[in-house]
Amino acid sequence: MKRDNKTNVTMRFLGVLRSIIGKNKLTIKFKGAVTLKEAVKEIIEKVPRLERTLIDPHLKDPRPNTLILVNEKEISVLNGLETILKDGDEVVFIPTLHAG
Repeated sequence: MKRDNKTNVTMRFLGVLRSIIGKNKLTIKFKGAVTLKEAVKEIIEKVPRLERTLIDPHLKDPRPNTLILVNEKEISVLNGLETILKDGDEVVFIPTLHAG
């Protein structure tokens, strides 16, 4: 049995993130298993204008600005940014609102 090492991950964006991208989802193809952290880096490379909104400038981390779900589970109950994404997984980015 021949194995295909390609990993297709659907990235869905809500709120202001969807406005920045101009669509509500992207499907990204990776050469194999990938961590969520690596996937976020790939998204920023493909859509650089997302970085300002998605990534906290001081922490260099998307978690303060965004609720991230992998297959409907919040990443804090998984392995955080080190969660391994598999073929067919769906990642949802929900921007959080900070008011002072």
